[in-house]
Amino acid sequence: MDGDAHGDPVHELYHVGLRNQHALEMTAIELCRRQVERLEHYPEMKARLQQHGVESEQQAARLQAILDRHDSSASSLKNTVTGAMGNIAAALHVPADDEILKNTFANYAFEHFEIAAYTSLIAMAEAVGDTASIAPLQQSLAEEKAMGEFIQAQTIPTTARFIELTRAGTKAGV
Repeated sequence: MDGDAHGDPVHELYHVGLRNQHALEMTAIELCRRQVERLEHYPEMKARLQQHGVESEQQAARLQAILDRHDSSASSLKNTVTGAMGNIAAALHVPADDEILKNTFANYAFEHFEIAAYTSLIAMAEAVGDTASIAPLQQSLAEEKAMGEFIQAQTIPTTARFIELTRAGTKAGV
Protein backbone atom coordinates (compact mmCIF):
# COMPACT_ATOMS: atom_id res chain seq x y z
CA MET A 1 0.00 0.00 0.00
CA ASP A 2 1.22 3.46 -0.72
CA GLY A 3 0.54 5.02 2.64
CA ASP A 4 -1.61 7.97 3.59
CA ALA A 5 -2.88 10.00 0.66
CA HIS A 6 -4.62 12.67 2.72
CA GLY A 7 -3.19 16.03 1.85
CA ASP A 8 -0.54 14.71 -0.55
CA PRO A 9 -1.20 16.25 -3.96
CA VAL A 10 0.60 13.42 -5.80
CA HIS A 11 -1.58 10.78 -4.16
CA GLU A 12 -4.65 12.84 -4.94
CA LEU A 13 -3.57 13.18 -8.57
CA TYR A 14 -3.04 9.41 -8.74
CA HIS A 15 -6.50 8.72 -7.33
CA VAL A 16 -8.08 11.16 -9.78
CA GLY A 17 -6.20 9.40 -12.58
CA LEU A 18 -7.53 6.03 -11.41
CA ARG A 19 -11.10 7.38 -11.32
CA ASN A 20 -10.69 8.97 -14.75
CA GLN A 21 -9.37 5.73 -16.22
CA HIS A 22 -12.24 3.77 -14.67
CA ALA A 23 -14.67 6.18 -16.34
CA LEU A 24 -12.77 5.83 -19.61
CA GLU A 25 -13.17 2.04 -19.42
CA MET A 26 -16.92 2.57 -19.06
CA THR A 27 -16.76 4.52 -22.32
CA ALA A 28 -14.76 1.72 -23.96
CA ILE A 29 -17.31 -0.88 -22.89
CA GLU A 30 -20.17 1.12 -24.42
CA LEU A 31 -18.21 1.84 -27.61
CA CYS A 32 -17.49 -1.85 -28.08
CA ARG A 33 -21.10 -2.86 -27.42
CA ARG A 34 -22.59 -0.30 -29.80
CA GLN A 35 -20.15 -1.09 -32.60
CA VAL A 36 -20.53 -4.86 -32.25
CA GLU A 37 -24.32 -4.49 -32.57
CA ARG A 38 -23.88 -2.95 -36.02
CA LEU A 39 -21.03 -4.92 -37.57
CA GLU A 40 -22.04 -7.55 -40.09
CA HIS A 41 -19.48 -7.47 -42.91
CA TYR A 42 -16.33 -7.33 -40.78
CA PRO A 43 -16.24 -10.53 -38.69
CA GLU A 44 -12.63 -10.14 -37.51
CA MET A 45 -13.30 -6.64 -36.19
CA LYS A 46 -16.57 -7.75 -34.59
CA ALA A 47 -14.93 -10.68 -32.80
CA ARG A 48 -12.02 -8.57 -31.56
CA LEU A 49 -14.33 -5.78 -30.36
CA GLN A 50 -16.37 -8.37 -28.45
CA GLN A 51 -13.19 -9.67 -26.85
CA HIS A 52 -11.97 -6.17 -26.05
CA GLY A 53 -15.32 -5.32 -24.45
CA VAL A 54 -14.71 -8.19 -22.01
CA GLU A 55 -11.13 -7.00 -21.47
CA SER A 56 -12.43 -3.48 -20.77
CA GLU A 57 -14.83 -4.88 -18.16
CA GLN A 58 -11.90 -6.69 -16.53
CA GLN A 59 -9.80 -3.52 -16.67
CA ALA A 60 -12.59 -1.57 -14.97
CA ALA A 61 -12.74 -4.27 -12.27
CA ARG A 62 -8.96 -4.04 -11.76
CA LEU A 63 -9.19 -0.28 -11.42
CA GLN A 64 -12.09 -0.63 -8.98
CA ALA A 65 -10.01 -3.05 -6.88
CA ILE A 66 -7.15 -0.54 -6.78
CA LEU A 67 -9.55 2.24 -5.82
CA ASP A 68 -11.06 0.03 -3.11
CA ARG A 69 -7.60 -0.62 -1.65
CA HIS A 70 -7.13 3.13 -1.43
CA ASP A 71 -10.52 3.65 0.22
CA SER A 72 -11.58 5.56 -2.86
CA SER A 73 -14.32 4.87 -5.34
CA ALA A 74 -15.12 5.36 -8.98
CA SER A 75 -17.02 8.51 -9.75
CA SER A 76 -20.66 7.64 -10.45
CA LEU A 77 -21.11 10.93 -12.27
CA LYS A 78 -18.01 10.41 -14.43
CA ASN A 79 -19.07 6.84 -15.20
CA THR A 80 -22.56 7.95 -16.20
CA VAL A 81 -21.32 10.83 -18.34
CA THR A 82 -18.54 8.86 -20.03
CA GLY A 83 -20.83 5.88 -20.61
CA ALA A 84 -23.27 8.21 -22.33
CA MET A 85 -20.38 9.72 -24.29
CA GLY A 86 -19.48 6.22 -25.48
CA ASN A 87 -22.99 5.75 -26.79
CA ILE A 88 -22.95 9.16 -28.45
CA ALA A 89 -19.51 8.59 -29.98
CA ALA A 90 -20.64 5.27 -31.43
CA ALA A 91 -23.80 6.88 -32.80
CA LEU A 92 -21.97 9.79 -34.44
CA HIS A 93 -20.63 7.63 -37.25
CA VAL A 94 -23.85 5.69 -37.89
CA PRO A 95 -25.17 7.99 -40.63
CA ALA A 96 -21.83 7.99 -42.45
CA ASP A 97 -21.50 5.78 -45.52
CA ASP A 98 -17.97 4.98 -44.33
CA GLU A 99 -18.98 4.25 -40.72
CA ILE A 100 -16.57 1.31 -40.42
CA LEU A 101 -13.63 3.43 -41.51
CA LYS A 102 -14.49 6.29 -39.17
CA ASN A 103 -14.93 3.84 -36.28
CA THR A 104 -11.62 2.19 -37.10
CA PHE A 105 -9.78 5.53 -37.06
CA ALA A 106 -11.51 6.62 -33.83
CA ASN A 107 -10.84 3.26 -32.15
CA TYR A 108 -7.16 3.47 -33.04
CA ALA A 109 -6.91 6.94 -31.51
CA PHE A 110 -8.91 5.86 -28.43
CA GLU A 111 -6.62 2.88 -27.81
CA HIS A 112 -3.58 5.12 -27.92
CA PHE A 113 -5.21 7.53 -25.48
CA GLU A 114 -5.71 4.59 -23.12
CA ILE A 115 -2.12 3.42 -23.65
CA ALA A 116 -0.89 6.87 -22.62
CA ALA A 117 -3.23 6.95 -19.61
CA TYR A 118 -2.12 3.53 -18.32
CA THR A 119 1.53 4.45 -18.87
CA SER A 120 0.99 7.58 -16.79
CA LEU A 121 -0.86 5.65 -14.05
CA ILE A 122 2.03 3.20 -13.79
CA ALA A 123 4.47 6.11 -13.37
CA MET A 124 2.22 7.59 -10.67
CA ALA A 125 1.89 4.23 -8.89
CA GLU A 126 5.69 3.99 -8.85
CA ALA A 127 6.00 7.58 -7.57
CA VAL A 128 3.67 6.98 -4.62
CA GLY A 129 5.03 3.50 -3.86
CA ASP A 130 1.86 1.62 -4.80
CA THR A 131 3.76 -1.45 -5.98
CA ALA A 132 0.70 -3.71 -5.63
CA SER A 133 -1.05 -1.82 -8.44
CA ILE A 134 1.75 -1.89 -10.97
CA ALA A 135 1.17 -5.46 -12.26
CA PRO A 136 -2.60 -5.04 -12.83
CA LEU A 137 -2.01 -1.68 -14.53
CA GLN A 138 0.68 -3.26 -16.71
CA GLN A 139 -1.73 -6.07 -17.64
CA SER A 140 -4.30 -3.50 -18.76
CA LEU A 141 -1.61 -1.58 -20.65
CA ALA A 142 -0.58 -4.77 -22.49
CA GLU A 143 -4.22 -5.43 -23.46
CA GLU A 144 -4.62 -1.89 -24.79
CA LYS A 145 -1.39 -2.17 -26.77
CA ALA A 146 -2.57 -5.47 -28.26
CA MET A 147 -5.89 -3.90 -29.27
CA GLY A 148 -4.11 -0.92 -30.79
CA GLU A 149 -1.85 -3.25 -32.77
CA PHE A 150 -4.86 -5.24 -33.95
CA ILE A 151 -6.65 -2.13 -35.17
CA GLN A 152 -3.52 -0.92 -36.92
CA ALA A 153 -3.11 -4.31 -38.61
CA GLN A 154 -6.79 -4.32 -39.64
CA THR A 155 -6.86 -0.82 -41.13
CA ILE A 156 -5.79 -1.91 -44.62
CA PRO A 157 -7.89 -5.11 -44.71
CA THR A 158 -10.92 -3.20 -43.40
CA THR A 159 -10.42 -0.50 -46.03
CA ALA A 160 -10.02 -3.14 -48.75
CA ARG A 161 -13.22 -4.90 -47.61
CA PHE A 162 -15.04 -1.56 -47.56
CA ILE A 163 -13.93 -0.87 -51.14
CA GLU A 164 -14.92 -4.39 -52.23
CA LEU A 165 -18.40 -4.07 -50.72
CA THR A 166 -18.84 -0.58 -52.16
CA ARG A 167 -17.94 -1.79 -55.64
CA ALA A 168 -20.37 -4.68 -55.26
CA GLY A 169 -23.16 -2.24 -54.39
CA THR A 170 -23.52 -3.61 -50.85
CA LYS A 171 -23.93 -1.28 -47.89
CA ALA A 172 -20.30 -1.30 -46.90
CA GLY A 173 -20.34 0.90 -43.82
CA VAL A 174 -20.90 -1.83 -41.27
